[in-house]
Amino acid sequence: MNWLNKLADEQAKQPRAAAGLEWRLWQKLPTLLGWGGAATLALALAFWWLSPDSPAAAQQREQLLLMYRLVGLLVLYWTLVVTLAIGCVVVMVMKGPAYVADPYPPAHRDRPE
Repeated sequence: MNWLNKLADEQAKQPRAAAGLEWRLWQKLPTLLGWGGAATLALALAFWWLSPDSPAAAQQREQLLLMYRLVGLLVLYWTLVVTLAIGCVVVMVMKGPAYVADPYPPAHRDRPE
């Protein structure tokens, strides 16, 4: 199955839209993903290393909850970056060239008149 068959240039009446914010964001996504993940992981490691060697039970529970929150923050951040990437792809496809749709014959075409 061949997806996204482009229309011939003589058939395409609409000009392509100029590239905008989506391409700039698309190019920065790996950097955003890396730095955001590294910052969250660095914060988690700093809290882990700066914790006392033998904490009390209540303090140990708070540290563990903090680690869970930081992991949740990391997963949320990655989810937001992936959502931004999906939005960029959608806008790039919409701004791209015109495509041919699959032909669907009308239902009344096969009936005799």
